[in-house]
Amino acid sequence: MLSEEFVSAICGAPLSSNTSIAKDVGIYGHTLSPTYSVKYNFKKSSAPVNCVAVSDSHVYAAQENKAYVHVYSRIRGNQEAFVAFPERIRCLTLAGDVLVLGTAEGRLMLWETSTGRLVSTPARHVQAVSCVIATPFHVLTGSDDSDIHVWSLSSLLELTPSSAEHEPERSLSNHRAAITALSVNASVSYDTNLCVSASKDKSCIIWNYQTGDALRTLLFPTSPLCMSLDPAGRAIIVGCEDSSLYMAEFFKGDSKALLGAQSEDAATVMQISQPFGATQPTGAGPASCLAFSYDGTTLLTGHPKGQIMKWDVVDNKAPVELTNLNAAVTNLVFVSPFESKGGNKATKTSTIVKPNQAERAYTVTTQLEADLRSPTRVDELVNSTGFSQQALENAIAEFQQALAEKEYEKKE
Repeated sequence: MLSEEFVSAICGAPLSSNTSIAKDVGIYGHTLSPTYSVKYNFKKSSAPVNCVAVSDSHVYAAQENKAYVHVYSRIRGNQEAFVAFPERIRCLTLAGDVLVLGTAEGRLMLWETSTGRLVSTPARHVQAVSCVIATPFHVLTGSDDSDIHVWSLSSLLELTPSSAEHEPERSLSNHRAAITALSVNASVSYDTNLCVSASKDKSCIIWNYQTGDALRTLLFPTSPLCMSLDPAGRAIIVGCEDSSLYMAEFFKGDSKALLGAQSEDAATVMQISQPFGATQPTGAGPASCLAFSYDGTTLLTGHPKGQIMKWDVVDNKAPVELTNLNAAVTNLVFVSPFESKGGNKATKTSTIVKPNQAERAYTVTTQLEADLRSPTRVDELVNSTGFSQQALENAIAEFQQALAEKEYEKKE
């Protein structure tokens, strides 16, 4: 059975003098299944919303109203580095081994953690970058100025110096107030690159961020604070200021579908008013962060009064309080259950290299994960399901050779 793990972060002072909770802890690593437990914790961190990113080797946490990031090693279980930046960090995310940071000055910075290379863009947002997300090919930034910019990741990271300043590929500008959250699906198809943005104008917009088309607008009773697409990109769950969660399914197979051939015109605004869940938690306050499990069956929400609530998405039952961290929970990040096996990555950044804008020659510091030897016949037999392709081909060739020898003997 696969083990499900997630990382949570808190921000602010303890809410009560609870002696059962360790002091000065800001980041927790939890095991959700098969049984819930706290696996590890890191101290001296106060990370606001959208300011924690997790890789298979590290946890990165930007600090509230500060221009630095704490880096914690999941392998060694300690704080590995204190990294200072030129501007205050408002949000961050990971794009492979590149940490992407949005600043309070409206700028985007990209730090290659294995080389120390730091790329900085001009301040294309006129106000602070409030949220940032990454896909295999793009970076999307939302800002307090109500705009969303779509950037080409390869253009931002190209090594060839260019006289032209970095520009976003396109801007998405339908919102009328600050952007509070962004979520994107895992598709790389040009036609299904869905992104959802949430804003203080009480709306969420579903976009095709490759084309810049607004596919549907959703209205909520109060302003959305956080949201997440389910792993298959079929629905979105939104946490609003009225302390309720709302679910919007994209494909229903009827006229109520938000997307697809049977959906209404894209200009039609959909009002979402029915809360998700049989009952809402009392006394927890509005969710400040939420996250889906890797299979989409479980939803976790973090609340200002310290609770982490667990929701059963399939059965739509009443939520269960998983734990109380005695401080405002600001970030929840699920860790992929497949990362411990290395996945398809050939390397892993076991020790980060601090950023350096003045450096012009970079050395890659990384750990090889893949076996560089050519696979042997034994490797192929061991790793194949059933008989390997080579074994079957050899058996068929030997069988055909035996028949050919018999036919030759008959002719003689």
